[in-house]
Amino acid sequence: MKNKTSSLPQGREERPSRCPDNSAFKQQKLPAWKPQLNIATVLSSFFLTGAFCLSVGVCLILSANSVREIQINYSDKCSDCSKLRENSSNWNKECHCSVNFTLKEDILGDVFMYYGLENFYQNHRRYMISRSDAQLLGRNANIQKYCAPFATYRNGTPMAPCGAIANSMFNDTIDLSYNINSSIIQVPLLNTGNSWWTDKNVKFRNPKSHNLSSAFAGTARPPYWHKPVYLLDEKDKRNNGYVNDDFIVWMRVSAFATFRNLYRRVRRVGQFADGLPAGNYTFHIAYNFPVTKFKGRKHVILSTVVWSGGSNPFLGIAYVVSGTAATLTGFVITAIHLKLRKKRTYFQK
Repeated sequence: MKNKTSSLPQGREERPSRCPDNSAFKQQKLPAWKPQLNIATVLSSFFLTGAFCLSVGVCLILSANSVREIQINYSDKCSDCSKLRENSSNWNKECHCSVNFTLKEDILGDVFMYYGLENFYQNHRRYMISRSDAQLLGRNANIQKYCAPFATYRNGTPMAPCGAIANSMFNDTIDLSYNINSSIIQVPLLNTGNSWWTDKNVKFRNPKSHNLSSAFAGTARPPYWHKPVYLLDEKDKRNNGYVNDDFIVWMRVSAFATFRNLYRRVRRVGQFADGLPAGNYTFHIAYNFPVTKFKGRKHVILSTVVWSGGSNPFLGIAYVVSGTAATLTGFVITAIHLKLRKKRTYFQK
């Protein structure tokens, strides 16, 4: 019996076979469900999908329309402060402005306060990566791989937190007062519990130290900040440093140039136990965040939420469009099927 390799020319080796192994998986012999499509199953799938999407879309739109919301643009009403902030040499000068508005009807339930920005592109690639997650976890203040040019000062002092996102943090202070019977009542606002649980408890950590100020020793605040990170909330140590809710909310960047971030929640106590009663209100704003140079605008929004979220009908509209498309496709297929069946019957005769 001849050797298999004896017939091969000298100097050439037998190549391994490229055929797949003789297994059920590689030979595609595994049991599988192979649906037999017919006109009944196809049409029922399209019509059921269309009915489902239309019903869900209508519910989402009605839910979004039931949200009570009031939006106040304070860019123009605080124009004097805006001009002051455009000059960087005035960073240490305080500027306050007030905006009056009226609620014609009660806003019942939980009321949320947002700040909104227009024409602020947080989705720029270099802006989005300008942060140090290792630093925000409290590991090492010197881990600043992507933070340039907001990584260190000229003398080598590292910034904490570093990066363009942290440096541009929204820092206007907004208070709300209720004006009734010639008296002014401060609306109680909650500044904690506004960030995602995973962000607050997993993604952000302060450096381990017996004293937060000593934990950040040897670092300096970002250039545009008015105070260091360990003084963001001196009254509540659980809301200070990297775990500050305002800071965490800002660090979750938006995908669009116009966006809103949760700022405060109305504390439902006393006169505001059921929400915000109708009447005259005033926003008191400590203006610090300039927007004129990038042609931006600022808003403050009071809104309620429902089971589907806030006042955003996009998801409902998307469901309605998808359901309408599926239903129309079902009717088109039905018409084609009836037309072809008539032709087949005619030729059979």
